[in-house]
Amino acid sequence: MPEEQGLESAPLNVESGEGDNQQEEVLNQESETINGDLQSSSSLIYGLNDKPPWYLCVAFGLQHYLVAIGSLVGIPLMVSYKLCIPDDVAGNVGRANLISTTFVVSGVCTLLQTTIGNRLPIMQGNSIAFYPPLLAILALPHNHCPPALPTGYMNSSVTLYNDSGLIVDGQEVWQRRIREVQGAITVSACLEVLLGATGAVGFLMRFVGPLTIVPTVTLIGLDLFTTAAHFEQVQWGIAFFTVAVLALCSQYLKYVDVPFPKFSFRRRECYVDRSGFFRMFPVLIALLSAWLLCYIFTVTNVFPNDPTKPYYKARTDIRANVIYNSPWFRFPYPGQWGLPVVTVGGVIGMLVAVICSTIESIGDYHACARLANVPPPPSHALNRGILMEGIGVMLAGLMGTGSGTTSFTQNIAAIGITRVGSRVVLQTAGILFMLLGYFSKFGSIFVTLPDPVMGGMFFAMFGMISAVGLSNLKYVDLDSNRNIFVIGVSLFTGLSVANWTKANSSAIKTGVTEVDQIFKIVLSSAMLVGGLVGFFFDNTLPGTETERGLKAFNKHQVNENEENISLSRIDKSYNLPFSTTCCRFTRYFPFIPDYQEQAERSFE
Repeated sequence: MPEEQGLESAPLNVESGEGDNQQEEVLNQESETINGDLQSSSSLIYGLNDKPPWYLCVAFGLQHYLVAIGSLVGIPLMVSYKLCIPDDVAGNVGRANLISTTFVVSGVCTLLQTTIGNRLPIMQGNSIAFYPPLLAILALPHNHCPPALPTGYMNSSVTLYNDSGLIVDGQEVWQRRIREVQGAITVSACLEVLLGATGAVGFLMRFVGPLTIVPTVTLIGLDLFTTAAHFEQVQWGIAFFTVAVLALCSQYLKYVDVPFPKFSFRRRECYVDRSGFFRMFPVLIALLSAWLLCYIFTVTNVFPNDPTKPYYKARTDIRANVIYNSPWFRFPYPGQWGLPVVTVGGVIGMLVAVICSTIESIGDYHACARLANVPPPPSHALNRGILMEGIGVMLAGLMGTGSGTTSFTQNIAAIGITRVGSRVVLQTAGILFMLLGYFSKFGSIFVTLPDPVMGGMFFAMFGMISAVGLSNLKYVDLDSNRNIFVIGVSLFTGLSVANWTKANSSAIKTGVTEVDQIFKIVLSSAMLVGGLVGFFFDNTLPGTETERGLKAFNKHQVNENEENISLSRIDKSYNLPFSTTCCRFTRYFPFIPDYQEQAERSFE
């Protein structure tokens, strides 16, 4: 384990482990890094630049896959009903194809972000911010779902609809609609690409301090409490069981080492090794335990098989049709639903979603950097991260997922719970997403994960994100009435305005549909409203840099326990995996690391 992670390694506790060759020492790295005395409860098992053994990368990657599965499956299923995908065999195949496409896009975007983007351990996936403008597009008169024609009409083997004056099958009904959504998402993504490529994001971050980051990151978690409650209300007992197992493994049993039998090929003998199994896989253990419990209650009919009864959605077989109708192998590609169609109104609505997603991602970057125990991202990393997210949104539009992509907050929170912040782990998770998207029959198995299990995970993870946001208050002067005012007003305004807008969206009537959509999307984002209020007051109210926390925040560049800042270590976490000094023109690109300018900014 690298020294910068602050862990002290101790010898392996084995019965006969002396004389092992170097290969076995690498395979036993997880034991070497954990058996030492942890200096604090927040120490990482694997840091950003660490490379766990391949089998641990697969296990850790599977954890992230299971954490993200709720959103990756839930959003396509919500979109499918609005797209008028029929409830028949062809419709179920369409839903399965939509989900497999989402998996592949998520995997590709995660690899891009972790490799040449901001290089933080951040999962990329579909964003709910694109759902309101999608609803607005599909609410237009020509996109209303048409009634099906009588059974057996024209002796067709598929369900036919009278769509816009034409008799078409169910596949064309929804593919015509998703092409209009694709065009809006693809064109609006150009804005996010432009923000990252021109350095606009990095420039604006010069005016962002702790009093802007606190409400932005904190409200990311707080604004999602309704989402967590929506999943949990299906079966509160299962949700609390998931939370209990997660807390037991990640907190109470984190210092318990579990003995595992191993075999040494060199000595040709078995021996016992100890590993921190509970602290490395708390999410995996909690999800699989609750999933198994739901399966037992399903086969014993403790959870009723009647959709009108409570607890029905806690069953593990309600999405089984997705498994049956998924092909064994499928290769999603751009334009698979046809050529995207661009409309002005759709693009305007999606532009607002892109802006909201960009601001949310900036908050996610800071939260992820803090949980991964690395410096706050410099401007070139922020610019490159937003640039890659813009490319990801464009890819999602071309592939036809029905939504854009963004950083997954729940997977960032998983870093704090598992204390595994390795970039390689997220790259492995990206590869897993792609494989399970291509081999969609296997990937669809995880669609059966019950709602209350995911709700229990959200219960802990969204709370951790909020706590990470609040932890930035340590940099500011909390005895200052100015700071107390900024914090209180920004948090309360964000929650109040967003909740009122969601409950009274019909009250926003300007007379222009596109303008109404913009106001609804912007005002319904607590993170965006609270962050803008905090940004405004922090930059307009009188206050010293020390009072605002800017000096302490900027000093926190490498490690909060270090006094001497090493420039090479500041850049190491965010450097590209290849040399950028081969061409003199690279210094003019704001998303390329420039050591001289970084040094000048660091010591200003």
